[in-house]
Amino acid sequence: MHLCHRHLDPLQKTSYYQLMNTQWPLRFGVFLPPMHPVGQNPTLTLQRDIELIEHLDRLGFDEAWIGEHHSAGYETIASPEVFIGVVSQRTRHIKLGTGVISLPYHHPLLVADNLVLLDHLTRGRVMFGVGPGQLTSDAIMLGIAPDNQRRMMQESFEVIMALLNGETVTRKTDWFTINEGVLQLRPYSYPRFDIAVAASISPAGATLAGRFGVGLLSLAATNPLGFQMLHDHWQVAEEQAAKNGQTVDRRNWRMVGPMHIAETKEQALADCRFGFLNVMTYLSHILPMGQSSATTYEDIVKEMNETGAGVIGTPDMAIAQIKRIQKQSGGFGCYLTIGADFADWQATLRSYELISQYVMPHFKGQSAPPQASYDRIIKAGGKYVSATAHAIEKAIKEYDAGQGKGKK
Repeated sequence: MHLCHRHLDPLQKTSYYQLMNTQWPLRFGVFLPPMHPVGQNPTLTLQRDIELIEHLDRLGFDEAWIGEHHSAGYETIASPEVFIGVVSQRTRHIKLGTGVISLPYHHPLLVADNLVLLDHLTRGRVMFGVGPGQLTSDAIMLGIAPDNQRRMMQESFEVIMALLNGETVTRKTDWFTINEGVLQLRPYSYPRFDIAVAASISPAGATLAGRFGVGLLSLAATNPLGFQMLHDHWQVAEEQAAKNGQTVDRRNWRMVGPMHIAETKEQALADCRFGFLNVMTYLSHILPMGQSSATTYEDIVKEMNETGAGVIGTPDMAIAQIKRIQKQSGGFGCYLTIGADFADWQATLRSYELISQYVMPHFKGQSAPPQASYDRIIKAGGKYVSATAHAIEKAIKEYDAGQGKGKK
């Protein structure tokens, strides 16, 4: 793996990576289901979702992934494509992904067609994340047996990838039919937009990502069991890629985890008293959660920080967490914080500001060069001050001499 710095000689390359203290510059973003506790005005929470991505765009974040859900009241965006269409007109740089489209809920031709349209409308800022559908309650409302969701996702994804490759597809399954289907537009991006398959604990997502040579969205990257599986998941992706004549790139591997930071650990703890337990209670009713003996808010946060399940703390703790994931995984390309109402609105905005100010530069190679330049000056002692004073003294003497000549 390497970056576009081929013009540098080997010594310069080594220096560049040493300064970055990482394998390549990490990207940063948000994975926005979103998660808003009930009892709030849904119009306003949706507006804040838009404003959050505008905020991240100004701060220099790279990506935002928006979810699709239809039940349970917390995750209220039903169509990531519609949301992306709106927010793309209010942002300039940040890339916008479907995080994720639940493929069993839709006809594959329409999914592909909608994403190609968004790719053109955003001039290449769209990304395509896919999954089987997280909320079992969504599937049941749609008459889909939960045991069939992963099989259906695979069938749909096979068709979508063929369509994006410009193929004409005819296929009949027990839940969709496509007759000589072909896209009337090619993607704006060449050869196509970024694509990532969601993965949690099972190897299903990694298998599909490897088979088609696309990215991987590790939604449970900081979950203790999911963390343990990271190395195995990438190995599965590489094995499947080799088996199918594809390649996978670690820079297209995205890690997702909870993170809220403040100036101090105590402030972060106080911030998240606002909504952290509400979100965790909700998650315990929709996802299998590990057993815990912690009962108080303080103990639950302490356990999360100690196990690495998330970070409620400081920028230094966030940096340590990401380094921990890098070491366990062997390297990845993007870290995504979970967009949930752990803290109130102002504290949430401040957390992302601190990530942008202190965490992102560390992993993008932007912190080390200014620090090295500063250290060089400080370690020189009075060398540069003396040189400046000498230059000023010389200028004064030259001026005085010139004035004296003028008077004569």
